Amino acid sequence: MTITIREGGPDDLPAILRMLDSGVEWLVAQGRTRQWGTEPVSGSKTARAVERAVAEGTTYIAEIDGEPAATLVLADGPGAHLAQLPAPGEPERYIRWLASDRRFKGRGAGGALLAHAAEETRRAGVGLLRVDCYAGDDRKLVAYYEANGFTPTHAYAHGPDAWPGQVLARRVG
Repeated sequence: MTITIREGGPDDLPAILRMLDSGVEWLVAQGRTRQWGTEPVSGSKTARAVERAVAEGTTYIAEIDGEPAATLVLADGPGAHLAQLPAPGEPERYIRWLASDRRFKGRGAGGALLAHAAEETRRAGVGLLRVDCYAGDDRKLVAYYEANGFTPTHAYAHGPDAWPGQVLARRVG
């Protein structure tokens, strides 16, 4: 098994949406519907948010043996939907839309992308890498980021249903 990381772009949107849909399907099967809901991302307004993120940042695709397995977008900040978050007070890179195709679960594609994002942040001369994630249920997603070198910094509730979120940060400089 070989993991390679390449820069992606708008042509990768169908694969990215398939990865996100795969995640929704897996979450629903586990009874964990609060994170991303019950409907495929590809057919929802969230697909437009993914498209905007891809246009605004730099997309990376992790491939396993040549097949897209995971993705993330690296941007200069969290985006307008999280404008209520406190500013970090320094330049940062921000991870948006980390997702993997569940067929590749446990093969390290997500961790490889997080390490790549840290290296790209360091190469840009930026010392802070941040991400936010769903923090409800058993906080497994928060624990995943912690296992990849991130530290929780700011909990928040988003939207009218008070979706529980957690910002995490990692020093890379």
